[in-house]
Amino acid sequence: MYIGQYVLPHSVFAAPMAGVTDRPYRNLVKQLGAAYAVSEMVTSRADLRDSLKTSRRLDHTGESGPIAVQIAGTDAEMMAEAATYNLQRGAQIIDINMGCPAKKVCQKWAGSALMQDEALAMSIIEAVVKAALPYGAPVTLKMRTGWRCDQRNAVTLAEQAESAGVQMITVHGRSRDQGYKGQAEYDTIAQVKRAVTVPVVANGDIDSPQKAQQVLQLTGADAVMIGRAAQGRPWLFREIHHYLAHGTLLASPLVAEVKRLLMHHLEEHYSLYGSFTGVRTARKHIAWYVQGLAGATEFRQHLNAIEDCHKQSLAVADFLDVIGQQADRLTYSASANEMETT
Repeated sequence: MYIGQYVLPHSVFAAPMAGVTDRPYRNLVKQLGAAYAVSEMVTSRADLRDSLKTSRRLDHTGESGPIAVQIAGTDAEMMAEAATYNLQRGAQIIDINMGCPAKKVCQKWAGSALMQDEALAMSIIEAVVKAALPYGAPVTLKMRTGWRCDQRNAVTLAEQAESAGVQMITVHGRSRDQGYKGQAEYDTIAQVKRAVTVPVVANGDIDSPQKAQQVLQLTGADAVMIGRAAQGRPWLFREIHHYLAHGTLLASPLVAEVKRLLMHHLEEHYSLYGSFTGVRTARKHIAWYVQGLAGATEFRQHLNAIEDCHKQSLAVADFLDVIGQQADRLTYSASANEMETT
């Protein structure tokens, strides 16, 4: 699997998710089998680059390559400047966001709203590719099937993007108006794959090794990208890779391993965000990890009252120790969409 000159070990990727795929998360999923992980969406607005929020998103300290940064905006010149700015600060691949369905993004005509205006979209793509050229950096594109279900233009945009120099295209199998509702469709992704020669990545509703294999077969895509399904279940990447490579399912992780991974994740999280913000932003990650475990509801209520990083970490460790006394391993219940002990 290649993105430009970068060679990836396999074809299971981590999707960019705002508020989730920060550096600690990317390091974790790469450790657990993601061949590639893209940063959170970074604004192209120069006036926000010095904000604490953006500076954290641009922190790649100790991150293994290739380092991919996703940028978002509506102005071609600003997007080109953002690409240059990030490449000068450690980015190796620039990903253009034309897939985010969030209202606060689309109301400003960024994200998937750009699919309404193909001329504007292409001016941005061309400007970013030109800006990345002196750095030898590949430019990739993440988009949806279209702005509306009845106005799917992913194939047209993909063809134009490839002609402009984009070197990989990721398609989420929903239109913007669907948000994350309903089910992803993969016919459009298959059409995109047939229309271009650059690698195509399938995204949307891939939540198990079997589903990943099914989507690859349906679309002919070169890779799969996993997003929400890996929240609290970061070992999903190695499970999918193993299944695709060997046709067998891995054993579920040991509770002791989950505890070790979560403790390290929290340590990295606190280091990046500091005590005040870190203890608050860690709550959602912890909630995802413990979802469906016995006593999880009561534990989350207790957790939300803790405002000290050390106490929060100890509480998580104690909770998982109790779970570990009940069973050695955790398994994932696809029907209940939650973790449970076995």
